[in-house]
Amino acid sequence: MPVQNKDDGGWKKFLWNSETRELLGRTGGSWAKILLFYVIFYGCLAGIFIGTIQAMLLTLSNYKPTWQDRIAPPGLTHSPRSDKAELTFSVNDVETYLKYTKSMNSFMDAYNEENQRDQMKFEDCGEQPDEYKHRGDLESEIGVRKACRFSRSILGPCSGVEDRDFGFRDGKPCLIVKLNRIVNFRPKPPQSNESIPEEAQHKVQPNVIPLYCHNKREEDEGKLGEVRYYGIGGGFPLQYYPYYGKLLHPQYLQPLVAIQFVNITMNYELRIECRVFGENIQYSDKDRYQGRFDIKITVNNY
Repeated sequence: MPVQNKDDGGWKKFLWNSETRELLGRTGGSWAKILLFYVIFYGCLAGIFIGTIQAMLLTLSNYKPTWQDRIAPPGLTHSPRSDKAELTFSVNDVETYLKYTKSMNSFMDAYNEENQRDQMKFEDCGEQPDEYKHRGDLESEIGVRKACRFSRSILGPCSGVEDRDFGFRDGKPCLIVKLNRIVNFRPKPPQSNESIPEEAQHKVQPNVIPLYCHNKREEDEGKLGEVRYYGIGGGFPLQYYPYYGKLLHPQYLQPLVAIQFVNITMNYELRIECRVFGENIQYSDKDRYQGRFDIKITVNNY
């Protein structure tokens, strides 16, 4: 009769030992204690994590960033946007500027009068520059705030109401300019002309953040031609500020300024810079849209 190998069934006994009733080398009581330990251990870790998150959330506001000391001044942007900040088109070819006018018409849809008729959401703030429109503190219990109406007709020939081509067809293109939103930000108009170029000083007036555009390269002097500004005071009026955020100001409309180049030099690439001026608006070489933007425009007639 062959001798029985002592190792026979070793792995089977490790999985389940019927004699000692052990599973993987441990009794049921041992497994229960280990399971209980890890349930308590990971439960405590989860509790610490959740408690930390809840404590942090208690320090945050639902309506504004807790820390705004490092927020940069608002960016200055324009419609239509384009690749590499370049607009090139021919007055004789609709296809060359159709994408620009489509973008502008789409952007201006929010400013249609039928979208601003609700008396519970909108109010008239006047068509002359005025002081800040205070609608209570962010943390007050007032709830959703009304927004100032902004009629696109204020933008004159650049409103897109009568001319759906925004001047592109006639070689007199328009740009629609806006200041980006920052919650609870109050732009301050310049108090003096010291920080403003001499040619832009005539734009300074009370209760308005002035906007001024000029040729950026010296060799382009005289080739830009007349620049016309359309909007309330030709800039950004203070009664549209502050912005209360998406929760309290969901229907907010930014004030717009339209600029039109009425006799720009044809068949020539012009580099144009536009800036806003204010006491709390600075510029950065690292961000070409902080308080300003520059764009290349080429209007061809062939």
